[in-house]
Amino acid sequence: MAKGLLIDMDGVIYGGDTLIPGADQFIDRLLKQDIPFMFMTNNSQRTRLEVVRKLKKLDIHVSESHVYTSAMATGKFLSSQIPDGTAFVLGEGGLVSSLNENGITLVDTEPDFVVLGEGRNFTLESVQRAVDMILAGAKLITTNRDPSPKKKGWANLGIAATTAMIEEASGAKAFVIGKPSPVMMRSARKALGLETADTTVIGDTMDTDIQGGVQMGYHTILVLSGVTKREDQHKFAFKADLVVNSVSDIELPLPWWQY
Repeated sequence: MAKGLLIDMDGVIYGGDTLIPGADQFIDRLLKQDIPFMFMTNNSQRTRLEVVRKLKKLDIHVSESHVYTSAMATGKFLSSQIPDGTAFVLGEGGLVSSLNENGITLVDTEPDFVVLGEGRNFTLESVQRAVDMILAGAKLITTNRDPSPKKKGWANLGIAATTAMIEEASGAKAFVIGKPSPVMMRSARKALGLETADTTVIGDTMDTDIQGGVQMGYHTILVLSGVTKREDQHKFAFKADLVVNSVSDIELPLPWWQY
């Protein structure tokens, strides 16, 4: 039975536009050893091709089949709920493409769903329209609930903030697709063709990547090259199976792959 990896990106492979040392060599090892893996990202804004192009600039050469986004999980989920359904979208790029690919029609009136993703192009007027649609019966879906990094000059409020605004205005509770939701964690594993016991998640955040993996029964590896620091781990009621400074410290095969 194949054993493989679901790998977070920002904080694991790169930080912003800078490659984390050794990450390119780690991915090269996976490719050479024919180990199944997917980059699993909550970012719904980029298409798979855009992700591949960003990685290529960092000298990581993979195909679109190695990328799984919250936009892809959202499209699959909506089509499973209402085949050929309709959606009003507050989002861009990858989210729009995924909904189209899954047979969801984008509309401006009476949608089945209001779908929120990353982006800067929507206005307060469009948010108000979304609220009215939800009050009229549309279901509120958000691709993820990642918070703002709360850094001066950051170009994105963070989808957690925009989701909270719409929830407050509509009285509705958003259904979240992205990590740590089981919807995305399961969808990504199935896309990679793995069984639960043969899936390992690599991430830098305890409350998304590691929490999602633990809840699904996957093995987990926490890297300290991103958000979580070693001294932060005690704050959580769960722990990763393995903690390393960065992916360059991961030895393959993993201990639990040998049984």
